[in-house]
Amino acid sequence: MAKPLLYGAHYSVYVRIARLALEEKGVDYELVPLDIFAAEGIPSWYLEHHPFGRIPAFEHDGFRLFETGAIARYVDEAFDGPVLQPTQARSRARMNQIIGLLDAYAYRPMVWDVAVERLEKAAPDEALIARGISQAETVLRTLVSLSTPGPWLLGDQLTLADLHAASIIGYFLKVAEGRKLLAHFSDLQDWWDRIVRRASFSNG
Repeated sequence: MAKPLLYGAHYSVYVRIARLALEEKGVDYELVPLDIFAAEGIPSWYLEHHPFGRIPAFEHDGFRLFETGAIARYVDEAFDGPVLQPTQARSRARMNQIIGLLDAYAYRPMVWDVAVERLEKAAPDEALIARGISQAETVLRTLVSLSTPGPWLLGDQLTLADLHAASIIGYFLKVAEGRKLLAHFSDLQDWWDRIVRRASFSNG
């Protein structure tokens, strides 16, 4: 059986979410490098894997997927290893709610408006960064309110919600503003300190 293939760039937040899921499951996979920001553009062959030219895309024994959420759930359900989704309906719904809010309200402000703006712009837009920090504060406060007591966001079980949050928050913490804000949320800071010690986080 051929290794599963994950197409994307190592720097991508969403590629990293998929990689974290693969690492947590102990799957031997291959990352196929694909830089959608390359000067020559997106290679035409890749549009067969993702018609919108985004990353990641995934292939396993001829079965192709795109969209990170679908990939991560498939990886959890198709491979042996620790279960990354709750079995109880309410906990599973909470996991999906957290993932949804991170996609809708965290990714753009925390990654692009704060981290990328600060790290990659010669003259960062400080007003954009300030708005991003404000939105990030609301995101972190909401994460705390939705979390269950325990080492992970949903209590004792590490889930796809943790992997989603770890990748987005990890990028946010590349800048001083992100680290300063997270320090105000002690429960999330403790959660972060635990997740960065996992082998999956180092490898993915």
